[in-house]
Amino acid sequence: MEVHPVTEDKDSKEWEKHEETIEKFIQTIAKNMNLYGLTSSIGRLYGVLYFSDEPMTLDDMREALEMSKTSMSTGVRALSDMKMVETAFRKGIRKDLYRSEEDWYKSFTSLFGNRWRKNTESNIEEAEETLEELRKLYDATEDEELKERIERDMERLEYAKNYYKWLMNFIHVVESGKIFEYIPKNN
Repeated sequence: MEVHPVTEDKDSKEWEKHEETIEKFIQTIAKNMNLYGLTSSIGRLYGVLYFSDEPMTLDDMREALEMSKTSMSTGVRALSDMKMVETAFRKGIRKDLYRSEEDWYKSFTSLFGNRWRKNTESNIEEAEETLEELRKLYDATEDEELKERIERDMERLEYAKNYYKWLMNFIHVVESGKIFEYIPKNN
């Protein structure tokens, strides 16, 4: 990634060192994107957008990362869905411009909420379906040992459902921004 032209004067080594330092941090971002369910190449894309002083077109991104325009488009779409990238407008520019969402707290709460809500809702649904199946089996069987086992399993599933309901409350606290009342942002 080269944001500034490297010149042959005494400052060129400093600019080069700056670029290397930023690139190292972008690699760190990329490496950790799997925590958000993203590939490292999408993480690199986000890092390049984050450190860019100006919004970028897909062509700009492709040039900076030496990746295909299709890969850039897919990456931007994934980042946009997660509220980590937004479109930008500049008079006289016809191509779509993108910039990173500067508020990482906002990105995290949106991403966390979306991912955890979907998975938690799915877990609640699965627990309810499993409970229903166990109830039917309980009513149908004459095996007392199996009935005892089903009762224990149903207690575990009720515990799991209560946990998931608590987790949904926590997700709401994160999504609504109330989390910052308990854990303030570091500005």
